Amino acid sequence: MKLYHGSYQEIEAIDLSKSKPNKDFGKGFYLSAEIEQATAMAAYKAAQMDSSPIVTAFEFDENMLSEPSSADLKIKVFNDYSEDWAKFVFANRNNPNGDLPIHDYDIVYGPIANDKVGVQIRNYIENNISFQTFIERIKYLKGVTFQYYFGTEKAIKLLKKI
Repeated sequence: MKLYHGSYQEIEAIDLSKSKPNKDFGKGFYLSAEIEQATAMAAYKAAQMDSSPIVTAFEFDENMLSEPSSADLKIKVFNDYSEDWAKFVFANRNNPNGDLPIHDYDIVYGPIANDKVGVQIRNYIENNISFQTFIERIKYLKGVTFQYYFGTEKAIKLLKKI
């Protein structure tokens, strides 16, 4: 399958040390199977850097998600917004030492905490709503977009730039 990474620069080689901490699934390299999502992210990042958007494509054997033992991988899959997903995202976003992971997954697949979800996250963190209210609100959001997180060198080696 093809996966896309949106940025303001061409990705020649993936360097996890350049990844930003405290993202949804932790410090790592993020991709989307939807070129539209990657293009939108590239435009967003390019605008921040006063640059041009660039989307880099990679090939990934999606069978690795269902057969992680064949590559000795630890993989976490969230098929939808859920309480487990929310707790995982909260823990990663609020990791006091964002450069050190709070989990040992090589690859994580799950929904993006987009702007609509971000509003609800902020409401929860600021104690404006309970955790149960947060979960109920995100369950019914439309337009769930998924992301792929590659957080280890072992995982990065599975991506082939195309």
